[in-house]
Amino acid sequence: MSSALPVRRSSAWSFRPLDAPIRQRARLAVVPGVRSRAPRVPFVTLVSLILLAGVVGLLCFNTSMQQASFAATTLDQRAQALAARQQTLEMELQKLRSPQNIAEKAQAQGLVFPTSVGWLDLATGQVSGEPAPADRDNTPPLHPVIPKPVR
Repeated sequence: MSSALPVRRSSAWSFRPLDAPIRQRARLAVVPGVRSRAPRVPFVTLVSLILLAGVVGLLCFNTSMQQASFAATTLDQRAQALAARQQTLEMELQKLRSPQNIAEKAQAQGLVFPTSVGWLDLATGQVSGEPAPADRDNTPPLHPVIPKPVR
């Protein structure tokens, strides 16, 4: 059971009379801080300048990207035109190289087909075969080329 009388215990936490002045010196108190306000005008100016520089930078970047896009479009159109021109020139070259065209040009210059052929042996100087002069009457007629329809 418990007794009604308080029991005194000796402990390290008990207060001694010498500790009172030390306790009063060590007591902490809340001191209100001095409020200093930083000037707002330089901060607002700095933020505004950074924002303005960002907007101007984005505008310049967008403008340069559009110019590059226009240049690329122009170069693509030129490349397509040059590819079409190259294809046209290749078709003309094939037409000029065709055997029919070469035969027509030869006939226009007066060349004729030989009726018989002869070979010359360069080592001995002998002629083999029966060479005969070519004659315009023996040259077969050329048939005109009918162009194929383009699909």
